[in-house]
Amino acid sequence: MSIGGIESVGFTPYVAPQVGAPSTVARAEGSSSFSDMVIDGIERLEGVQDKADGLAVQAATGNLENIHDYTIAAAEAQVATQLTVALRNKAVEAFTEIMRMQV
Repeated sequence: MSIGGIESVGFTPYVAPQVGAPSTVARAEGSSSFSDMVIDGIERLEGVQDKADGLAVQAATGNLENIHDYTIAAAEAQVATQLTVALRNKAVEAFTEIMRMQV
């Protein structure tokens, strides 16, 4: 058994979109809105979780050759989920604060 680098297992790290950077998804008007970025982030989260779930099934059935693939995918899914929940909580907190403002 040989141990290769991360590149050899097909691991692609999540790269958060940069503010002001062009979107990778084609848009009708040529620019991305906040809602498009949120939807893209949720779709990426779903993809990371699906990958981890698929590897978990392979590990449980004995079809997974390298268990570290599942370990990496599960950790990536956990971190992505925690980040998404933290962003959701901050958005709800900001909305609540805006609703408390006197007009």
